[in-house]
Amino acid sequence: MLNEALQAELEKSAAEDEVRAIKVVVWDLDHTIWHGVLLEDGEVHLRAGILEVIQELDRRGILQSVASKNDPATALAKLAELGIADYFLYPQISWSVKSEAVRTIAASINVGLDTLAFIDDQAFEREEVAFSHPQVLCLDISAIPRLLERPEFMPRFVTADSKNRRLMYLTDIRRNAVEQEFTGPKEEFLAGLGLHMTLNRAAEGDLQRAEELTKRTHQLNTTGYTYSYDELKEFMASPRHDLLIASLEDKYGTYGKIGLCLIERGAQHWTLKLLLMSCRVMSRGVGTVMMSHIIRRAHQAGVSLRAEFIRTEKNRMMYITYRFGNFQVIEEDGAAVLLQHDCRAAPDYPDYITVIEPA
Repeated sequence: MLNEALQAELEKSAAEDEVRAIKVVVWDLDHTIWHGVLLEDGEVHLRAGILEVIQELDRRGILQSVASKNDPATALAKLAELGIADYFLYPQISWSVKSEAVRTIAASINVGLDTLAFIDDQAFEREEVAFSHPQVLCLDISAIPRLLERPEFMPRFVTADSKNRRLMYLTDIRRNAVEQEFTGPKEEFLAGLGLHMTLNRAAEGDLQRAEELTKRTHQLNTTGYTYSYDELKEFMASPRHDLLIASLEDKYGTYGKIGLCLIERGAQHWTLKLLLMSCRVMSRGVGTVMMSHIIRRAHQAGVSLRAEFIRTEKNRMMYITYRFGNFQVIEEDGAAVLLQHDCRAAPDYPDYITVIEPA
């Protein structure tokens, strides 16, 4: 039955995700990243070992930001002077409450609050954040020396995309600044980006990133399934399955490998077991493009396309994508939904993107 199969998959995924994966560390400044209070002593210096922690988190693909009650210009200048300003995305430096700063950082990076850690020397600030956002992991500075040993900060793999994650986000910030200044239609802006999406059958060298995508992506994940490296390798070798991975680039540079789908091929219909896209590319419409590619392939094969979907608190956008893509609900059991597309026609790709398909 539909619900039994999907429930088993969810239980497996839940067991694998018992240890939360931290995606973003939000640092306080005074008496946390550096010793002293900046506005009282302009010669503050970095906490011993903090640079190595910041650099290693960055290498692991864990993003970082700042939530500090300080004068913004003075604090940003000091971060630049210390050579660490570029490590922090969307720094929030003001006299406002830190819970609001943390919320702004999560929204700007487009991640859930449950993937954030907040580090501050003051118990009051940690408690204020924890009260407003109980999902956030709040830590005292005593955790810093052993931070890198905590399982929440230890991704199983460090991929090329992990190592470049901060740089790709910095590029996104430049793109977003240009987009905010653009006054024409959205499609015209997208057309000016020169978007190229490449779809390939996953190779063994892609599997670490593929596993990372299933474990990191929640908002744009149709089922919430997580797959291990070994499971993905079996699907890659299976004659009944297609495991596709998508990359995206534009005139500003690469977005990296940003999408994954798993198709189970049958004689009468194919089943889309998993479709996910990185949250960073939500505004580029690439989820619809990837779905169109799969529908086109099913159309060529003369089969209908089914899609498994599990409702979560975060993935409503993917359900909307299916319904706007003319998928019809054929079975529903609680959170588990089975949809189908007849694939009688092959949809066109949007004019603003060039799609490079697997041979």
